[in-house]
Amino acid sequence: MYAIVEIAGQQFKVAKDQKVYVHRLQGEEGSKVTFDNVLLTDDNGKVSIGAPAIEGASVTAQILSHLKGDKVIVFKKKRRKGYRKKNGHRQSLSEIQIESITASGAKKTAKKAAPKKEAKAEVTVEVPKKEVKKATPKKATKADDLKKIEGIGPKIASTLAEAGIVTFADLAKSEPAKISEIIAGVRGNHVTDTWPTQAQLAADGKWDELNELQDKLDGGVEK
Repeated sequence: MYAIVEIAGQQFKVAKDQKVYVHRLQGEEGSKVTFDNVLLTDDNGKVSIGAPAIEGASVTAQILSHLKGDKVIVFKKKRRKGYRKKNGHRQSLSEIQIESITASGAKKTAKKAAPKKEAKAEVTVEVPKKEVKKATPKKATKADDLKKIEGIGPKIASTLAEAGIVTFADLAKSEPAKISEIIAGVRGNHVTDTWPTQAQLAADGKWDELNELQDKLDGGVEK
């Protein structure tokens, strides 16, 4: 009877009382080891093949000694690079003797599952949701045509709008000095003294009075 078994990452064809050199095993000399990854067995012509291993089959062996294999020389060289490297290696081995081959009936030791912790009872507490009041959207302020004010052109109107002055009412509430600061970056000599007065007339819808006042002005300055 023989078997093909995997030992320390290698496959061997073994029979009873056979001595085999395998990669170093962890056991001490004289101790017994069991290998249960048996891939094939042949018992007087009765062949069993595993998928991949035969369930219940095992091979028992005794460790005779630990030793090192013959030295192997490893030489590396790179052409035209001046690179040469020479190393030696001796593989650590274990000599074992096969004692028995069991075709079936071997039981694999199963690890005991850790006891499951009792699940804690979950208590669900409903938290009342706070009512969220929807904010009432603010109505957009309709901008007035500030260019109707004597002395204000497109550039100044745009500058005032960036500062938040978009209506005649906004301009009427502004001080002339403050307006001058806002439009300081606009080229030209701009007199803002009459702009709040003109804006107030426009905001009140007094267009005739505004026209009479503007007839007296030249660039915002009285003629």
